[in-house]
Amino acid sequence: MEFLLDYGLFLAKVVTFVVAFMVVAGFVVASTQREKGKDKGRIQVTRLNDRFDEMNEALKVEVVDEKVLKEEEKKRKKAEKQARKGKKGSTESERKRRVYVLDFNGDMKASATDDLRESITAVLSIAEPVDEVVVRLESPGGVVHGYGLAASQLDRIRQKKIPLTVCVDKVAASGGYMMACVADKIVAAPFAVLGSIGVVAQLPNFHKVLKKHDVDYEIFTAGEYKRTVTMLGENTEKGRQKFKEDLDDTHILFKEFVQEHRPSVNVDEVATGEIWFGKRALEKNLIDVISTSDEYLTSLHPAADIVQVNFEHKKRIQERIGLAAGRALETAIENTIAKLAQRPWF
Repeated sequence: MEFLLDYGLFLAKVVTFVVAFMVVAGFVVASTQREKGKDKGRIQVTRLNDRFDEMNEALKVEVVDEKVLKEEEKKRKKAEKQARKGKKGSTESERKRRVYVLDFNGDMKASATDDLRESITAVLSIAEPVDEVVVRLESPGGVVHGYGLAASQLDRIRQKKIPLTVCVDKVAASGGYMMACVADKIVAAPFAVLGSIGVVAQLPNFHKVLKKHDVDYEIFTAGEYKRTVTMLGENTEKGRQKFKEDLDDTHILFKEFVQEHRPSVNVDEVATGEIWFGKRALEKNLIDVISTSDEYLTSLHPAADIVQVNFEHKKRIQERIGLAAGRALETAIENTIAKLAQRPWF
């Protein structure tokens, strides 16, 4: 009986939070319209050199002898003094090389493309051919048009003659690899997943179910191939053939894209839809270097100024309220489950 009371309390909490969230959401819908046209976000810049130095100093304080630290500090101050003297007579052309670090975490729709576009626009406003752009890319692929646009955004960097490096720690497959192959250099971790140069499409068909229940489904088109296959109508062999032809043509475009950007790759050999781990991908010329993104970036420090550039969206009021309500609901569920877990079950 006590368990049932606890479970009923748990359900009551869930319902209360859901209803409260819906009521609050209703009140803030109007604010959405008022916020349209306002600042949607801003570029955030983080100096990774400072981060690397802070980690190095924190570790040294704990493990290096104090006398050695004092001696290193004297040398560092002397070097900084000399650098400041040199800067007074230097010009912009004599500055340190800059490395701009961007991040792309892809989903099926390539939703991160908008943020990538903003970041690239900001970088291209100041970057020069002596600099470098490093994109830390993670994506299993997705819709053709979404990843086609994302790859085109990266190509803007190449068109400006700025060296582009793509680092893959986990996965860059299908559309993700389409983006990666735009780079001058692809760096991948030993067990990162790459490749999947292929095209896939699938959909269920409920025509037989509808027919069994005497439900007619009609579709009207103007144009012979306006609709080739459907989920509810009866698909014809002619429609299936046309749909397959479209897939094959998309695959050909994908292969041509890879061949254009990585001429050293035997496209016919790798464009089978297969995937390869980092070391095997290197053998196929799908990548250029085996390394993690951390290893690659730290190898550039301190010779270059390394800055991380991210476009951060300004969260609307309903988004902030939704996140807060979601966290509160999650906490309530976790607390109730933890409480119930302490009781014996029969």
